[in-house]
Amino acid sequence: MAAELPAAVVPAAKVTRLSRSFGGRVVLDGVDLEIREGEFVALLGRSGSGKSTLLKALAGLDPLTRDAVSVGGTVSVAFQQPRLVPWKRVLANVALGLRVPDPRAAALAALEEVGLGALHDAWPLTLSGGEAQRASLARALVREPGLLLLDEPFSALDALTRITIHRLVLDLWERHRPGILLVTHDVDEALLLADRVLVLDRGIIAHESPVDLPRPRHREHPDLVALRSTLLARLGVTPEGTV
Repeated sequence: MAAELPAAVVPAAKVTRLSRSFGGRVVLDGVDLEIREGEFVALLGRSGSGKSTLLKALAGLDPLTRDAVSVGGTVSVAFQQPRLVPWKRVLANVALGLRVPDPRAAALAALEEVGLGALHDAWPLTLSGGEAQRASLARALVREPGLLLLDEPFSALDALTRITIHRLVLDLWERHRPGILLVTHDVDEALLLADRVLVLDRGIIAHESPVDLPRPRHREHPDLVALRSTLLARLGVTPEGTV
Protein backbone atom coordinates (compact mmCIF):
# COMPACT_ATOMS: atom_id res chain seq x y z
CA MET A 1 0.00 0.00 0.00
CA ALA A 2 1.09 3.60 -0.46
CA ALA A 3 2.75 5.26 2.50
CA GLU A 4 0.44 7.50 4.52
CA LEU A 5 2.45 10.13 6.32
CA PRO A 6 1.05 11.80 9.43
CA ALA A 7 -1.00 14.94 8.91
CA ALA A 8 1.36 16.86 11.18
CA VAL A 9 4.84 16.92 9.71
CA VAL A 10 7.07 15.77 12.56
CA PRO A 11 10.77 15.30 11.74
CA ALA A 12 12.31 11.97 12.67
CA ALA A 13 15.60 13.68 11.84
CA LYS A 14 16.77 17.04 10.56
CA VAL A 15 20.17 17.97 9.15
CA THR A 16 21.01 21.64 8.70
CA ARG A 17 24.01 22.94 6.75
CA LEU A 18 26.10 19.88 7.57
CA SER A 19 29.68 20.10 6.31
CA ARG A 20 32.53 17.66 6.82
CA SER A 21 36.05 17.48 5.42
CA PHE A 22 38.80 14.90 5.70
CA GLY A 23 42.40 15.70 4.84
CA GLY A 24 41.39 18.89 3.09
CA ARG A 25 38.80 17.09 0.93
CA VAL A 26 35.21 18.30 1.31
CA VAL A 27 32.92 15.28 1.76
CA LEU A 28 29.71 17.01 2.85
CA ASP A 29 29.15 20.62 1.79
CA GLY A 30 26.26 22.25 3.66
CA VAL A 31 23.82 19.34 3.43
CA ASP A 32 20.19 20.00 4.39
CA LEU A 33 17.94 16.99 4.92
CA GLU A 34 14.68 16.27 6.73
CA ILE A 35 13.22 12.80 7.27
CA ARG A 36 9.62 12.92 8.36
CA GLU A 37 8.14 10.68 11.02
CA GLY A 38 7.17 7.41 9.37
CA GLU A 39 8.86 8.28 6.07
CA PHE A 40 11.03 5.80 4.14
CA VAL A 41 13.91 7.61 2.40
CA ALA A 42 16.62 6.02 0.24
CA LEU A 43 20.01 7.64 -0.35
CA LEU A 44 22.01 6.88 -3.48
CA GLY A 45 25.47 8.06 -4.45
CA ARG A 46 28.70 6.90 -5.97
CA SER A 47 31.43 5.48 -3.76
CA GLY A 48 33.06 8.30 -1.84
CA SER A 49 30.07 10.64 -2.23
CA GLY A 50 29.63 11.00 1.55
CA LYS A 51 26.74 8.59 2.18
CA SER A 52 28.43 6.82 5.08
CA THR A 53 29.62 10.13 6.55
CA LEU A 54 26.04 11.43 6.56
CA LEU A 55 24.76 8.21 8.11
CA LYS A 56 27.40 8.35 10.86
CA ALA A 57 26.35 11.91 11.65
CA LEU A 58 22.69 10.86 11.95
CA ALA A 59 23.69 7.92 14.14
CA GLY A 60 25.53 10.26 16.52
CA LEU A 61 28.86 8.58 15.79
CA ASP A 62 30.62 11.78 14.71
CA PRO A 63 30.84 14.29 17.58
CA LEU A 64 31.96 17.06 15.22
CA THR A 65 28.58 17.06 13.45
CA ARG A 66 26.20 17.10 16.40
CA ASP A 67 25.34 20.80 16.17
CA ALA A 68 24.03 20.26 12.64
CA VAL A 69 21.90 17.18 13.40
CA SER A 70 18.73 16.81 15.45
CA VAL A 71 16.87 13.53 15.92
CA GLY A 72 13.39 13.24 17.40
CA GLY A 73 13.86 9.95 19.28
CA THR A 74 15.94 6.81 19.58
CA VAL A 75 18.23 5.93 16.66
CA SER A 76 19.02 2.36 15.62
CA VAL A 77 21.40 1.18 12.90
CA ALA A 78 21.49 -2.02 10.85
CA PHE A 79 24.85 -2.27 9.10
CA GLN A 80 26.00 -3.99 5.91
CA GLN A 81 27.45 -6.73 8.10
CA PRO A 82 25.12 -7.95 10.89
CA ARG A 83 27.87 -7.40 13.51
CA LEU A 84 26.51 -10.04 15.87
CA VAL A 85 28.73 -10.82 18.86
CA PRO A 86 29.94 -14.37 18.09
CA TRP A 87 30.29 -15.48 21.72
CA LYS A 88 26.69 -14.58 22.59
CA ARG A 89 23.66 -16.49 21.44
CA VAL A 90 21.13 -14.82 19.14
CA LEU A 91 18.74 -13.83 21.93
CA ALA A 92 21.55 -12.28 23.97
CA ASN A 93 22.70 -10.34 20.89
CA VAL A 94 19.26 -8.82 20.41
CA ALA A 95 18.91 -8.01 24.12
CA LEU A 96 22.43 -6.54 24.40
CA GLY A 97 22.27 -3.13 26.09
CA LEU A 98 18.48 -3.08 26.05
CA ARG A 99 17.04 -0.98 28.87
CA VAL A 100 13.50 -2.23 29.44
CA PRO A 101 11.92 -4.03 32.41
CA ASP A 102 12.24 -7.47 30.75
CA PRO A 103 14.96 -7.43 28.06
CA ARG A 104 14.70 -11.16 27.39
CA ALA A 105 10.96 -11.04 26.72
CA ALA A 106 11.33 -7.98 24.49
CA ALA A 107 14.19 -9.57 22.53
CA LEU A 108 12.28 -12.82 22.08
CA ALA A 109 9.23 -10.92 20.81
CA ALA A 110 11.44 -9.08 18.31
CA LEU A 111 12.93 -12.37 17.08
CA GLU A 112 9.46 -13.84 16.67
CA GLU A 113 8.52 -10.79 14.62
CA VAL A 114 11.36 -11.38 12.14
CA GLY A 115 10.75 -15.12 12.00
CA LEU A 116 13.69 -16.22 14.17
CA GLY A 117 11.92 -17.22 17.36
CA ALA A 118 12.96 -20.86 16.93
CA LEU A 119 16.62 -19.83 16.60
CA HIS A 120 16.82 -17.65 19.72
CA ASP A 121 19.30 -20.05 21.32
CA ALA A 122 21.50 -20.46 18.23
CA TRP A 123 25.07 -19.20 17.90
CA PRO A 124 25.55 -16.43 15.30
CA LEU A 125 28.04 -18.45 13.25
CA THR A 126 25.38 -21.11 12.59
CA LEU A 127 23.03 -18.60 10.92
CA SER A 128 22.69 -18.08 7.19
CA GLY A 129 23.32 -14.62 5.78
CA GLY A 130 19.60 -13.88 5.64
CA GLU A 131 19.04 -15.15 9.18
CA ALA A 132 21.90 -13.04 10.52
CA GLN A 133 20.46 -9.95 8.85
CA ARG A 134 17.05 -10.73 10.36
CA ALA A 135 18.70 -10.89 13.78
CA SER A 136 20.33 -7.53 13.08
CA LEU A 137 16.93 -6.04 12.20
CA ALA A 138 15.42 -7.49 15.38
CA ARG A 139 18.22 -5.91 17.43
CA ALA A 140 17.56 -2.55 15.78
CA LEU A 141 13.76 -2.60 16.04
CA VAL A 142 13.52 -3.92 19.62
CA ARG A 143 14.57 -0.43 20.72
CA GLU A 144 11.47 1.05 19.02
CA PRO A 145 13.53 3.69 17.20
CA GLY A 146 12.10 6.90 15.86
CA LEU A 147 14.84 6.74 13.22
CA LEU A 148 16.14 3.52 11.66
CA LEU A 149 19.34 3.78 9.63
CA LEU A 150 20.00 0.98 7.13
CA ASP A 151 23.60 1.00 5.87
CA GLU A 152 23.49 -1.24 2.78
CA PRO A 153 22.21 -4.15 4.87
CA PHE A 154 21.09 -6.23 1.88
CA SER A 155 24.14 -5.92 -0.38
CA ALA A 156 25.78 -9.20 0.69
CA LEU A 157 22.60 -11.28 0.28
CA ASP A 158 21.74 -13.42 -2.71
CA ALA A 159 18.92 -12.24 -4.97
CA LEU A 160 16.17 -14.47 -3.57
CA THR A 161 17.08 -13.76 0.06
CA ARG A 162 17.16 -10.06 -0.72
CA ILE A 163 13.60 -10.15 -2.05
CA THR A 164 12.45 -11.89 1.13
CA ILE A 165 14.25 -9.38 3.37
CA HIS A 166 12.83 -6.46 1.37
CA ARG A 167 9.32 -7.75 2.08
CA LEU A 168 10.17 -8.22 5.74
CA VAL A 169 11.55 -4.68 6.07
CA LEU A 170 8.44 -3.17 4.50
CA ASP A 171 6.22 -5.25 6.79
CA LEU A 172 8.19 -4.19 9.88
CA TRP A 173 8.15 -0.56 8.74
CA GLU A 174 4.38 -0.65 8.26
CA ARG A 175 3.95 -2.03 11.79
CA HIS A 176 6.43 0.18 13.65
CA ARG A 177 6.50 3.30 11.44
CA PRO A 178 9.99 4.59 12.18
CA GLY A 179 11.53 7.13 9.88
CA ILE A 180 14.01 5.18 7.74
CA LEU A 181 17.11 6.23 5.85
CA LEU A 182 18.36 3.44 3.58
CA VAL A 183 21.85 3.93 2.16
CA THR A 184 22.22 1.81 -0.97
CA HIS A 185 23.98 1.56 -4.33
CA ASP A 186 21.02 -0.30 -5.83
CA VAL A 187 18.66 1.99 -7.76
CA ASP A 188 15.98 -0.68 -8.10
CA GLU A 189 16.10 -1.39 -4.37
CA ALA A 190 15.62 2.29 -3.62
CA LEU A 191 12.65 2.58 -5.99
CA LEU A 192 10.94 -0.57 -4.74
CA LEU A 193 11.18 0.41 -1.06
CA ALA A 194 11.28 4.17 -0.54
CA ASP A 195 8.81 7.04 -0.48
CA ARG A 196 11.57 9.38 -1.63
CA VAL A 197 14.95 8.77 -3.29
CA LEU A 198 17.85 11.20 -2.88
CA VAL A 199 21.13 11.39 -4.78
CA LEU A 200 24.19 12.62 -2.91
CA ASP A 201 26.83 14.04 -5.24
CA ARG A 202 29.89 16.19 -4.56
CA GLY A 203 28.86 16.74 -0.97
CA ILE A 204 25.29 17.93 -1.56
CA ILE A 205 21.83 16.46 -2.11
CA ALA A 206 21.88 16.95 -5.87
CA HIS A 207 18.56 15.32 -6.75
CA GLU A 208 15.31 14.17 -5.15
CA SER A 209 12.65 11.90 -6.64
CA PRO A 210 9.37 11.19 -4.81
CA VAL A 211 8.07 7.68 -5.49
CA ASP A 212 4.30 8.04 -5.30
CA LEU A 213 3.28 4.48 -6.13
CA PRO A 214 1.45 1.84 -4.07
CA ARG A 215 3.35 -1.13 -2.68
CA PRO A 216 4.19 -3.81 -3.64
CA ARG A 217 5.86 -2.24 -6.65
CA HIS A 218 6.99 -3.88 -9.86
CA ARG A 219 10.21 -3.01 -11.67
CA GLU A 220 8.43 -2.93 -15.04
CA HIS A 221 5.96 -0.22 -13.99
CA PRO A 222 6.35 2.67 -16.51
CA ASP A 223 6.79 5.25 -13.74
CA LEU A 224 9.57 3.22 -12.13
CA VAL A 225 11.27 2.70 -15.48
CA ALA A 226 11.28 6.47 -16.03
CA LEU A 227 12.52 7.17 -12.49
CA ARG A 228 15.25 4.56 -12.88
CA SER A 229 16.53 6.29 -16.03
CA THR A 230 16.52 9.67 -14.27
CA LEU A 231 18.38 8.37 -11.24
CA LEU A 232 20.96 6.47 -13.29
CA ALA A 233 21.63 9.63 -15.29
CA ARG A 234 22.08 11.58 -12.04
CA LEU A 235 24.56 8.92 -10.94
CA GLY A 236 26.50 9.31 -14.16
CA VAL A 237 25.41 6.06 -15.78
CA THR A 238 24.66 6.39 -19.50
CA PRO A 239 22.28 4.13 -21.45
CA GLU A 240 25.35 2.25 -22.66
CA GLY A 241 26.34 1.55 -19.05
CA THR A 242 29.45 3.75 -18.97
CA VAL A 243 30.18 6.27 -16.23
